Amino acid sequence: MSRDFLKKIAVYKTEEVERAKRAVPQAELAARLREAPPVRSLADALAEPGPRGANIIAEIKRASPSKGVFRADLNAAAQAEAYAEGGARAISVLTDETFFRGTLADLIAVRSVSPIPVLRKEFILDPYQLFEARAAGADAILLIVRLLTPESLGDLLSVCRQLGMEALVEIHGEAELTVATRCGARLIGINNRDLASFATDLDIAPRLGRRLPADRIPVAASGIRDRADIVYNLDQGLFNFLVGESLVKSENPRLHLDHLLGGEGTR
Repeated sequence: MSRDFLKKIAVYKTEEVERAKRAVPQAELAARLREAPPVRSLADALAEPGPRGANIIAEIKRASPSKGVFRADLNAAAQAEAYAEGGARAISVLTDETFFRGTLADLIAVRSVSPIPVLRKEFILDPYQLFEARAAGADAILLIVRLLTPESLGDLLSVCRQLGMEALVEIHGEAELTVATRCGARLIGINNRDLASFATDLDIAPRLGRRLPADRIPVAASGIRDRADIVYNLDQGLFNFLVGESLVKSENPRLHLDHLLGGEGTR
């Protein structure tokens, strides 16, 4: 995924949000918030190592721009139930339709069955998308530093707090780490994959994790496929992970989660 492609995503998302605003004004979404289910804290779920040492945010996605379709027929609610049964601490739902074949309806379906926090993973550029997320039942949202200016990141974090949600703020390099921490982000997603080149380096998360203030909560993302990857990070002090592709491709995601957490389950 090149920087030009990231710009393409930003342009497309801006247009998409404008269409959504015309279809459902933000005032209408704000009115729906009274009926939204209560927020469950993602930070609380990830603040300490789980009973089996690691915490996993299990992701629901049907495809990716770089690797194509994983599972076109994926049932979001059924997948979420398997994740919860397998020991996930939270569930991430890709809601982008154009690039990941997800929908906001997937998030609504997952929230209706999930006993654990639900994260909306999306290319978020506008406060409107935060209102969308909360009205759909999201407990938390993803904000990608590379797609935002420091000012817009700060504004989105402020709106997120006003809505009672939490934000997982994604970084890849040291400059982005500085932006995220200065904006007051508590949950820091460290992407091992460079969104410009799509190269993956499993040493990125441990290295940047060591540079975070003690009151921040790091989450390693991308490239986490098996138990050995989990153990490698645990040995370096990281215990929170976002795992998607290997779980989506697994014939039995519940057992694969058990395997990732150190049990005898397999793919």
